[in-house]
Amino acid sequence: SMPQTGPDGRTRMRRKTLNVRIPKGVKEGQRIRLKGQGGAGVGGGPAGDLYLEIAFAPDPRFQVKGRDVYHELKVAPWEAALGAKVAAPTPTGRVEVKIPPGSQCGRKLRLKGKGIPGQPPGDFYVVLQVVLPAADTEAAKELYRRMQRELAFDPRR
Repeated sequence: SMPQTGPDGRTRMRRKTLNVRIPKGVKEGQRIRLKGQGGAGVGGGPAGDLYLEIAFAPDPRFQVKGRDVYHELKVAPWEAALGAKVAAPTPTGRVEVKIPPGSQCGRKLRLKGKGIPGQPPGDFYVVLQVVLPAADTEAAKELYRRMQRELAFDPRR
């Protein structure tokens, strides 16, 4: 809605729908000027300009920092330990990400230039989150016990 002054001098709100082309690579908080789309000019003069301020709708899958985009990707322990190729969502579609062998929880994998477009374009970061399978069956518990015996692993060292 935008204010419009009527012939009686009163200001009323008027609803108007505009189709606006948002340029590639805009940043949050950036303003776009729409010439002549603002309120009526004084004394019958030309209409003023309308300014739109860009705000991104939040997406729970991504976090944006400047032009860089971050995504927490859940991976299985064997994918992190042995390496794997897994699909990860990006704002423009799915991409295949190569997880190096021996990856730990919190490791950042950078996909150069796959963040927010612009000059220069941002990067897309996949942050690995290793998710352990539940030990909710006897077979799963036995597998964990076997790992405990054979790996001699202490994460606090």
